[in-house]
Amino acid sequence: MIGAAAAVAGAAAVTPAVFAATDSGSGDGDGSGAGSSGTTPEKFPATRTEAATGTGAATTAFAASYVGLRWSGAKDGAAIRLADGDWQTVTAGCSAVEDGGSALVAAQSATAYEVKASGGVSDVASLAIDVTDGPDRTFHVPSEPTRVRGVRYLSRPAWGADESKRYKDGKVNSPEKYYPLQIITVHHTATPNNDPDPAATVRAIYELHAITNDWGDIGYHFLIDESGTVYEGRYSGDDGIPAFNPDGDLVTGFHSVGYNSGALGIALLGTLTENGPTDAAKDSLIRLIKVICRFKGLDPQARVTYVNPVNGTKKDTNTVGGHRDYFATECPGQVMYDLLGEIRTAAAR
Repeated sequence: MIGAAAAVAGAAAVTPAVFAATDSGSGDGDGSGAGSSGTTPEKFPATRTEAATGTGAATTAFAASYVGLRWSGAKDGAAIRLADGDWQTVTAGCSAVEDGGSALVAAQSATAYEVKASGGVSDVASLAIDVTDGPDRTFHVPSEPTRVRGVRYLSRPAWGADESKRYKDGKVNSPEKYYPLQIITVHHTATPNNDPDPAATVRAIYELHAITNDWGDIGYHFLIDESGTVYEGRYSGDDGIPAFNPDGDLVTGFHSVGYNSGALGIALLGTLTENGPTDAAKDSLIRLIKVICRFKGLDPQARVTYVNPVNGTKKDTNTVGGHRDYFATECPGQVMYDLLGEIRTAAAR
């Protein structure tokens, strides 16, 4: 599936056991991870939500951190006004879907908001999300730092991923499927820059993706905040290997419509249309891409032919590309997209 140029000359892919240097813990289906060894109990606020359907005004019983929106039709036909503030036009951003869009809007602790839509939009749904002040829940977080070949990351328990959100009607909503890695896709989350609580934002994205979009999990394999902290995204199993199974195959995420299987998604927190990533975030992105490419023997500077293992769709592309290479979106932001050549070069060193 990958052209001969994609192989890194003289480099051998490392084994999954070496890829993940330390155990990232395991959960019991509700996010607690009870009974796992080598963990320390930590408390995170449970995510509280209140849903509304259609346009018009809505109120919440709590101060909302974010409002998630989901609609059908035009990509940019929805707008929101927080309390008595100004109207904000909402575009699909990174969390785009085939018909319509979804977006996460910072709510600034609002307890009321109003939604409107243009004529080309229907099936509007909104979800007020509180990820900071809910009742505490205990998670069993790995006692030792988790690392991917020296790149430290926060495992799902370490950012407060409630594993029950992966379930629907008592079953896993999106059962894991695994395929060989072919490409890496870079995103931005289109959330506010200078984020004071990025782990809370990751939990809000998880809520939007898993519940509002009905994807059953967060769409990205990894996320990176402005301080350079890396977060484990999509659940891939209880083996301590983020994103991959023990055979070295990639779990399918939900980050690029039509190009998810065999494609690893990394999202930088923030909006990178006019501002670039912080140096710390860019450095972590480069290190993570370098590690993943060496793990799988890929050349980050190569042009390859991606072949969707599910439906056979083919596309000539870069090993490391941006979301807009595969979907009509501004993601990962113009400034970030313009940096991808530099990222590829640095990751190949």
